[in-house]
Parts: sequence; structure tokens; C-alpha cells
Amino acid sequence: MYSYVFATVLVVTGATPALAHDEKDSCDDKHSAAAANSSAPGALKPGVVLVRGEALPKKKTAVAVSAVLSNPEDGKTVLVEGVVRRACSQMGCWMELAPSEGGAGMRVTFKDYGFFVPTDSAGAKARVQGTLKVAELSAAQAEHLRAEGGSMSAGAQREVRLVATGVELRR
Repeated sequence: MYSYVFATVLVVTGATPALAHDEKDSCDDKHSAAAANSSAPGALKPGVVLVRGEALPKKKTAVAVSAVLSNPEDGKTVLVEGVVRRACSQMGCWMELAPSEGGAGMRVTFKDYGFFVPTDSAGAKARVQGTLKVAELSAAQAEHLRAEGGSMSAGAQREVRLVATGVELRR
């Protein structure tokens, strides 16, 4: 049953953004300004490692997305590695991280809207460190994410989200 829930609940954000993002409101101008000022989403170039947020530990081994999804612990800090399946098409305020371009994934948001990722991050390999959050999304929150390019199912659902403190992307 958990695999079904996780397969249908694609998790895709990097901060704790609005409405579907942080369960309070929807994307608005203050978040657009944060995107412009903090990390200005743009093209992710091949051969370049793009770093957002805090630096990741160099000697720590990352855990696979599938391992995290098989036993998510709310509040646990993890370093995870996977492939970016999608990113917010509006401003890069979330991304979906999966073990590969298929299969179950998780939404990654970015702590305190401190940084965003390029809107063209799909297909990039990623290392992400942050805190796991297991929560219920309302139907409206899921629909908001779908409108931004997410692969959420219609209706209320359980979500495993990683609130990232640091991200490394590479093509």
C-alpha cells in the first residue's frame, strides 16, 4: 500500500512555498521577488555543478531516493541523491526528485524560500540535503502543484517532502 501511496504522490518543491507549498497560501509576488534576488533560475549548463543553499558535505554518502521513500521518518535530516524529474515551471520554487526518470519520487522545497533551482532542471542529477516532512495535501494543494507542472494526482493525498537546506545539480 505504501508503494501505491508514494507512487501516486509525487513530491516536488524546494522551499516551503505557499498553498500547496506550505499549506497556507499560493505563489505570489514576494516569492517571485525572492526567486529574482536569491538564485535567479536560469539555464543549467552541461558539465557545470550548480550549488544552491548551504554547501553539502563532501565525504558523506548520499542515500537513494527509493530508500528514503521506503521508510520516511518525519523530521529526519538526510542527504539524498537522485534525478530531477520536474521543477516548478513558474519560478523553480520546487522540484521532483526520483531514483530515475521513472518511478516514485518526492517533492523538494527550499528552506525559507532561501533559494530556487532553474526551471529547466528536469533531467539533471541532484544531491540534496534537508529535513523530511510527511504530510497530507488537500485536493486544492495538489491541484496547485499540478498547475505548476507537478505530477500530483487529483484529490487529497499523503506526501513525502524534503525541505532542502542545500542542493547540487549537474548534467
